[in-house]
Formats: sequence, structure tokens, C-alpha cells
Amino acid sequence: MFNSKLSSLLGGVVFLLIALVALYRLMFWFPIVIGSWQVGQAITFLAFAIFAALSIISFQGMRTKTE
Repeated sequence: MFNSKLSSLLGGVVFLLIALVALYRLMFWFPIVIGSWQVGQAITFLAFAIFAALSIISFQGMRTKTE
């Protein structure tokens, strides 16, 4: 149904959007509370780093040749 380039593009865009939301939270701090636990900035930085890396990997996967 989907070829590998399209799925890599869609995955890269989704991961990039999540990374941008995490970056926005790092720049303009707003609270996120899950139950009674408040999510810290360190967790948000970790999420930014992971999703930015996944986005880069997905976009690079789109550039590889498929045979």
C-alpha cells in the first residue's frame, strides 16, 4: 500500500512535529501534569533529542536507494 519512501517521509514529518512541540515547551515553559506527577524539563529535553534523531533517521531513510 505505502512504498518505503512515502512511509519514511510520513514518519519523519510526525517525528519532526513532536520534536518541535518538545522544543517549544523547552523555550516557553508550560506545565504538563500526568496524574499527580509534573513532567520535568529534563524529560522534555530527552524527548526532543530522541524525536529529532528519529526524524533525521527517517528522512535519511527516504534518500536511500531501494531496489
